[in-house]
Amino acid sequence: GEHIHVIEIVIDQAGGRVPIIAGTGSNCTDEAIEMTRSAMECGADASLQVAPYYNKPSQEGFYRHFSAIADAADIPQIVYNIPSRSGKNIDNETMLRLAAHPNIAGVKEASGDIPQVMDLINRKPDSFAVLSGDDNLGFPIITLGGCGIVSVASNLIPARMAELVSAALAGEYERARELHYELLPLFKVLFIDTNPIPIKYAMSLKGYSMENYRLPMCPMDEAGKEKVRKVLRDLSII
Repeated sequence: GEHIHVIEIVIDQAGGRVPIIAGTGSNCTDEAIEMTRSAMECGADASLQVAPYYNKPSQEGFYRHFSAIADAADIPQIVYNIPSRSGKNIDNETMLRLAAHPNIAGVKEASGDIPQVMDLINRKPDSFAVLSGDDNLGFPIITLGGCGIVSVASNLIPARMAELVSAALAGEYERARELHYELLPLFKVLFIDTNPIPIKYAMSLKGYSMENYRLPMCPMDEAGKEKVRKVLRDLSII
C-alpha cells in the first residue's frame, strides 16, 4: 500500500533471502491493522508497530491495540517502545502480557532505560526477542541478554555494525567493546538533530542518496553539518 514504509531490513549474512519488516504502525488501531494486512499481502515477513503516539493510551490500551493487530494479521509483530517520541512508556508488565501472544515476536526497545531492559530480559519467555532501538546501547543490551540492534548507523556502515553485533553475540566482548567505543562518536553525532536528519545528510555525503526531506523535517544548519562531516572523516567513512 502507498502508506506503508519499509523501514527495517535484516541482513542475512549467509546470503539468503533478506526478510522485510514493514513499518505499519499507527496511533489508530484500525489503520495499523489495514496497513499490516496490506504489507502481509505484499510479502512482508513481519511488521514493526510503534507505540501509539499523541493519544497516549493506558497500559490496557497498549495491550488491546497491539493484541488486536496481532490477531488480525498473521505475521510476526515487533513492538516499538519509544516514549521520547510516542509520549508514553510501555511498562514491562504490559510487554510481558504481549509476549504471550504467538504473533508478537519481540520489542525494539528504545526507552533508554537500562534497568527496565534488564528486568524485561530477565523475565521474558525465550521466544521473545529484545532488540536495542539505540545504536549506543546495542552493545550493553546484547551483553545483558538482548539479541541485536535495530540500527540507524547500519544504513551508513552495515559491515562494521554487523561485525559489532556478531562479536557481541558470539561473546567476543573485547572486540565488540573496541568497536563500540570506536563507533560511539558516530552514534552520538547521528542524534545531534532529530533522526533521520543527520543520517540522511551522512548518507548523502557518501553518495547513497540525495539530501531530501519531507516537511516538517528540514536540513541541519551548517554548524551541525560540520560536526557530522568531522566524525565521518575521523572514522574514515568519507
